[in-house]
Amino acid sequence: MSDLKRLAFVGGGAMGESMIRGVLKAGVVTPEGVAVYDVNPERCDALASAHGVRIADSERCAADGAELVVLAVKPQSMANVLKQLRGALAPGQTALSVAAGVPLERLTTGLDHAAVVRAMPNTPAQVGAGMSVWTAAPAVDAAGRRRAAAVLGGLGRAIEVEDEAYLDMATAVSGSGPGYVFLFLEALTDAGVHVGLPRTVADELARETLIGSGIMARETGSHPAALRNMVTSPGGTTAAGLAALEEGGLRAAVDRAVWAAYERSRALGRG
Repeated sequence: MSDLKRLAFVGGGAMGESMIRGVLKAGVVTPEGVAVYDVNPERCDALASAHGVRIADSERCAADGAELVVLAVKPQSMANVLKQLRGALAPGQTALSVAAGVPLERLTTGLDHAAVVRAMPNTPAQVGAGMSVWTAAPAVDAAGRRRAAAVLGGLGRAIEVEDEAYLDMATAVSGSGPGYVFLFLEALTDAGVHVGLPRTVADELARETLIGSGIMARETGSHPAALRNMVTSPGGTTAAGLAALEEGGLRAAVDRAVWAAYERSRALGRG
């Protein structure tokens, strides 16, 4: 059970709202214990109306007294946020950044505060099915780690790693991964239409197939190759389809996509 009483969000966009929704649904904190600041007043009004959270007048006002301060802004906006919050966090407070590519050193230096957690959630957090990877600076105490884990757990599943280098790698796999999956979903649906299915039928077949396959992989814990072999009969339809995917270079294309996303994440971290 979380001991978090006061939680602040700097940034109330899609990810910020997903996190707010997740922690409230999971009972990590009460609406009265959440303060939010966003540069867009309309977003603030919408968040207050939808979730009953308190709206702050500035980044510093939001962070005041909060045990955990979530920096839910885009990497391009982080420099200004760090400037506004520099020196504002007191001992006992922990900052949690979900900005892709922004390293711990830049965060701790910019805030002039050593207790910082860096995390990479993904967009399925919007429906409580997120996958987050996180790491903490050495100055984050047990309470700070516990609170960060509780907040990220409210979004779905979360994994703590010791090496910060894994964060950029995770960004390329789980952070950007939903984009790859949605592209495949779109392609599978269009292919179904190409062979003659009505689009509504092709869409439902493709969506549910991806969902079911993901659940099967998670629940069985089997290697993907073993699961693939279960549905691949010698000389059958799946074998023919897989041969076409291999011929088209699917594996190599996925590998290039992950490397490209990884390099981009590192570039964002360099500012």
